[in-house]
Amino acid sequence: QVQLVESGGGLVEAGGSLRLSCVASRSLFSINAMGWYRQAPGKQRELVATLTNGGRTNYADSVKGRFTISRDNAKNTVYLQMNSLKPEDTAVYYCKADLTSIRFVWGQGTQVTVSS
Repeated sequence: QVQLVESGGGLVEAGGSLRLSCVASRSLFSINAMGWYRQAPGKQRELVATLTNGGRTNYADSVKGRFTISRDNAKNTVYLQMNSLKPEDTAVYYCKADLTSIRFVWGQGTQVTVSS
């Protein structure tokens, strides 16, 4: 099993930036893919960005050009750099680890609030 710990959330003004971090309890090389998802109040959880072990990235259309997912294998850490934040980016952001095609683990989430 693997544990995920997110950090980096907070309150920021529209147009500002935040960087989220997700530290895994084991090597990222043992994980098929890592991803960031978010859930706003009253809405379903949605994909934000994913990064496979092979380096392929995928982004939601709503964040393309503003958010970047990356990783530091030496630190077992995945990042989500969020620029040009908008009020509609306000949500709880969750880190997810796809251990296999059917097994996955979620982090506890970190709140991001963007004020207008």
